[in-house]
Amino acid sequence: MERLDPGPRGGLGRLTEGRGTVEEGFRAIASIAEVPEGELRAFDLPQGRVAIVRVEQEIFAFGDECTHEGCSLAEGALGGQEESVICPCHGSEFDLRTGEPLEGPAEDPVPVYRVREREGWIEIGAIGEEG
Repeated sequence: MERLDPGPRGGLGRLTEGRGTVEEGFRAIASIAEVPEGELRAFDLPQGRVAIVRVEQEIFAFGDECTHEGCSLAEGALGGQEESVICPCHGSEFDLRTGEPLEGPAEDPVPVYRVREREGWIEIGAIGEEG
């Protein structure tokens, strides 16, 4: 099974051999320890880049590219009582649950994906299967 490991800063990941299984459309992305509470991480998947964050026992997965000008949301910050992500380039803010833009110049939502924690691994639903 292929798994994604974060790069040197914990940011972008690359495909490596790891454990986990593709089951029910889910794929292991990282161990829970690789995505510290409150820190944004981005992973390159064959179908596109996905950002993941853990906030108060919940895990969120969404498209890493801001819909305004394509900046990496994983390089941004959490906002709105940790219920949103803020783009580092022009301040667009997106709801973690829905992907809808809340503030800033972005008008289109970012995709959000099904995600779960299973046996210490963060698993994401197949890209294209939005949550």
